[in-house]
Amino acid sequence: MDKMQQKTRSIITVGLMAALVFIFTYIRIEIPTPLGKTMLHLGNVMCLLTGLLFGRLKGGLAAGIGSMFFDMFDPVYLPECWITFIMKFCMAFVCGWIAHAGAKPIVGGSGEGAANGKLKGRHVAGAVCGALCYVALYMSKTYIVERLVKGYELETVLITMTTKGTVSLANALIAVAASLILSGMIRPALVRAGFAQKLGILD
Repeated sequence: MDKMQQKTRSIITVGLMAALVFIFTYIRIEIPTPLGKTMLHLGNVMCLLTGLLFGRLKGGLAAGIGSMFFDMFDPVYLPECWITFIMKFCMAFVCGWIAHAGAKPIVGGSGEGAANGKLKGRHVAGAVCGALCYVALYMSKTYIVERLVKGYELETVLITMTTKGTVSLANALIAVAASLILSGMIRPALVRAGFAQKLGILD
């Protein structure tokens, strides 16, 4: 495969996964807080899945772009869409970085010597660390914006952070479990079908 084909497939892959992040973020339950709303949603599932399948860079870009575009279609979140890009990029980047530390792209098919594409311990560690990274960034952003930028009372900010922190941790648990299940199903299937190498999926 020449470099132009690889580049084209990478762009298509990032675009497709970004679209899935965007769509899955719409599957949500909105929860009010004293300083606005937060969401229990499935977008983070796709964010972690991109990191698990495609690694830190492509995964980070897909997660960041898809989440940013979701914010751009909501007037409430629009002013912070660039922050969302950074946080979701970091989420998938950390996931992919840990999940594929030292790994190489899957080569071959299902024959002897080919990677089997099955779930590994580092995939689990990557998903957990990626999710916790996002929770930490989200809570830090909430405090900085609500307390230091907008100047709300500390008590009100802490109440909001408690609610958002609880929802964010629930999101993290769902995202870790669901992304690992999906990765464990998708990766071996793509290896057997011979698509893993073409899509640049990492072992």
